[in-house]
Amino acid sequence: MTKIWKETGFVGDDPWVIETEETKVGSNEKAIIGLEDFLARAAEGKESGFGVLIKPADDVRLLAGHLDRIALVAVAFPAFNDGRAFSHASLLRSRLGFAGEVRAVGDVLIDQIPLMLRCGIDSFAVANATALKRLAENRLPGIANHYQPTARPSTDAKSYSWRRFG
Repeated sequence: MTKIWKETGFVGDDPWVIETEETKVGSNEKAIIGLEDFLARAAEGKESGFGVLIKPADDVRLLAGHLDRIALVAVAFPAFNDGRAFSHASLLRSRLGFAGEVRAVGDVLIDQIPLMLRCGIDSFAVANATALKRLAENRLPGIANHYQPTARPSTDAKSYSWRRFG
């Protein structure tokens, strides 16, 4: 079973559903649709109220003119060894200035969550049993020292986001 997790804990009643041919949204749910479908609706002037699913081969920059009308962008991790969604999330935050929710969907593993947070992902659709157990126990792994810039600002206003020690 997939659960939605944020840094504040598990989300009890998340309305977002990835819409497919088999799965359609209900009355109290919100649709996450594919990039091509979203752009087609945007061309008709009907892009408001949707979340957008970005698959690894998609060009996230196509959302640039629409980000102010998108509440959620889901970046897909189809396998643990496909990290293109890290780049998508980083582009959304740092270059495109997206301020809405970025959600990791697919193969979300506990070891990758701290890195996903650093790229600007702030919610996670988690199905992996080990990840669910560790998140429930508040056992998030991490590395104290970072040498690369991050999409997340440092909590210390006088420091750089990549110079974190301790």
